[in-house]
Amino acid sequence: MTLSQNLRIAAVAIAAAFPLVAHAQADATMQRIFRIGMDSSWAPRLAQTLLDSIGPRLTASPGHHAAGDWVVKMYKEWGIEAEKAPYGTWRGWRRGVSHIDLVAPRTRSLEGTMLAWSPGTEGVPVTAEAIVLPKFRDSTEFVKWLPQAKGKIVLLSPAYPTCRPSEDWLRFGTPASIARMDTAIALMNREWAVMTGPDGRPDSTKLYRGTGYSLALGTGTLGTRLEKAGVAGMVSSRLKLSGFSNPFAAAGGRGGAGGGGRGGRGGAPVAGGSMRGGGPAASVTAANTARTAGGPGGSGGWGVVEIFETYNKVAPAVTLTCEDYGLVYRLAENNQHPKVKLDLDATLQGEKPTFNVLGTIKGTEKPNEYVMLSAHFDSWDGGSGATDNGTGTMMAMEAMRILKLAYPTPKRTIMVGHWASEEQGLNGSTAFTEDRPEVMQGLQALFNQDNGTGRVQSLSSSGLTAIGPHLKSWWQQLPSFYTDSMSNNAVSWSFNDVPTGNPGGTDGAVFACFGTPSIGMGAVGWNYSTYTWHTNRDTYDKVVMDDLKHNATLAAALVYAASEDPDFISREKSPGTWPENWPANCGKAPRVTRLRL
Repeated sequence: MTLSQNLRIAAVAIAAAFPLVAHAQADATMQRIFRIGMDSSWAPRLAQTLLDSIGPRLTASPGHHAAGDWVVKMYKEWGIEAEKAPYGTWRGWRRGVSHIDLVAPRTRSLEGTMLAWSPGTEGVPVTAEAIVLPKFRDSTEFVKWLPQAKGKIVLLSPAYPTCRPSEDWLRFGTPASIARMDTAIALMNREWAVMTGPDGRPDSTKLYRGTGYSLALGTGTLGTRLEKAGVAGMVSSRLKLSGFSNPFAAAGGRGGAGGGGRGGRGGAPVAGGSMRGGGPAASVTAANTARTAGGPGGSGGWGVVEIFETYNKVAPAVTLTCEDYGLVYRLAENNQHPKVKLDLDATLQGEKPTFNVLGTIKGTEKPNEYVMLSAHFDSWDGGSGATDNGTGTMMAMEAMRILKLAYPTPKRTIMVGHWASEEQGLNGSTAFTEDRPEVMQGLQALFNQDNGTGRVQSLSSSGLTAIGPHLKSWWQQLPSFYTDSMSNNAVSWSFNDVPTGNPGGTDGAVFACFGTPSIGMGAVGWNYSTYTWHTNRDTYDKVVMDDLKHNATLAAALVYAASEDPDFISREKSPGTWPENWPANCGKAPRVTRLRL
């Protein structure tokens, strides 16, 4: 069979698999968007360069700046205006190599790395005994203990009694062994929980392990206090293990992984989704139903650890995966005096410029009205920042490329915002809302994606009653390939809820809070929360290229439909009780580093 025959057969197969238009059959531009996006996607090459060659994009780091330069370069090559738009500074940091080794009572290279913004060892490896942070009656007892920690490496986290995820226990364990493991993990979580007073609220004289200090997202105020006491270093391990039953909970609830807060200002994702869309990962859902359904289920990821930050200036802070952290912990717990060697290359760089990357295709008929693509650009740097949020970044880039080819003279101005410092509090997007009032005033729609690599299956928003009819009309113009995968019950046509103040979750919530049409694109889970969200495993190989291609084409189609809409979306606010101090409750962007301790 000839190459041309192969290509013709492939084209027929694609046409059959992806029927073009149900509602937009006569719209040549919509068809061209679909064909460019699905037949000649740049997603794989963009992903390989951004995730493999450039890598993670910790705010204000060298990687962040290099990635910004590359995105601007790509846009300009495509004929799209682009710039790095500075808005302030953030603490800069250069990550080098991390070598963490157990040297006594036996030798083993340990799987781990520095926390972001950790000091290095300045070319002189540090070797010290590792000890477990005890539990104290109160902060007074902790202060008395501190001299014993001088010169030691302090273990700050509990050690799980198993590194197998709960799905393994539910599938292979006997009822008795599952019950014992559930109990052991529940007792561990109770022992290491933040200490509370009689009213059930955190006791400020005790907090974490009775120290009177907190860990925050990494080492927190406890780390800086230990550093002041002269410790040689500290080790933590924030795991993704979850889905184990808590036999001590009143309603039979589940012990969690004890993990930390989500990116931005918010907390962990909740059922039902949010501006981030989606809802819990499929494996978490399985864990929540497995025991009642009687079948195998569970959740939790093999070999994954969340990697966040420290505010230490001298004492290095590292994290270890479950297996190696447990090894060192058990040695210390059994008085076998483990010694750990840290050889860490890093540079604390002080305040460095930070920026958003903006791209623009100027509108022809209504240039002062805007349709935006939105995705945060920064990432944590324990992995490559692939699904959080490299996939959102590449979705927006590829959508802009498609639009420049298929819709080069849009009715409204099309913009893209690649936001910095989402992970530190939605700072880049919030700065944009302050710095670009003309865009906020003329914003017709913003489409935000930030919940992993999965194909978009829901659209959500809040704050404005008029969004629904417009969004429905855009949805009806989409190829059936998309409308079939997003049923009516996955797309809300009536947005009557009030957006949250001091928004959490993702950048789209910032724009919603200020009362502009902001639409979250919720995605299929692909075990995002379990395996890749803020972890060492968030790498190129986790990207599902078919879904990324799907999302970029969908985003381009929605932007096109929003740009062509004859009417501007009204700013009539949703019914309900809006905060008295709105919009001040939406917050201000810090223009220099703001500590989160």
